[in-house]
Amino acid sequence: MCGRYYIDDETTREIEKIVNRIENRLNRPEKARDVYPCDTAPTILSDNKQMVMQEMTWGFPHFQKKGVIFNARSESVLQKRMFQESTKNRRCVIPVKGFYEWDRAKNKVTYEREDKNIMFLAGIWNSYEDKNRFVIITTSANPSVKDVHDRMPLVLENNELENWIYNKESIEFLLHKIPVQLQNVSDYHQQSLPFIQ
Repeated sequence: MCGRYYIDDETTREIEKIVNRIENRLNRPEKARDVYPCDTAPTILSDNKQMVMQEMTWGFPHFQKKGVIFNARSESVLQKRMFQESTKNRRCVIPVKGFYEWDRAKNKVTYEREDKNIMFLAGIWNSYEDKNRFVIITTSANPSVKDVHDRMPLVLENNELENWIYNKESIEFLLHKIPVQLQNVSDYHQQSLPFIQ
């Protein structure tokens, strides 16, 4: 599961490099910020066979009109009606510096790439009432995350971005890949002591 992530200045600079390479500009956020469901954030998608940056809202409207659905499981996105068409035809990439998970003691744990590079999360998007919205694809947690949570975002490598966005034949493979090992960069770790009676 991924319920919050963040973008820092370095991530913004990396986004700008990507956008410059594809001859587009991104309005740079003034400072680092956490991104919550229902916030708008930069995404990378295809527009007339070109990769473009577009601000979208995080979360598909819930079918019961309460809240939003902000994650989709990689194992079922091609079967679930809400995600199927987007997975086949509207894939996107969400550039982030890192993301958070919460352990059993409700401590926030921060994950980033070990190489400190920008992290690219696989996503899908759709339009609802003339507003483009995205969800983040999640997969089974790899060993670097599974002690804290059993799910994690599907992290893509730089050389997988175009295949994710353009190549329908790559979808199945990328949906089932094991993401790169991540680094826990939390400021502190809460110690828990056994309760003695």
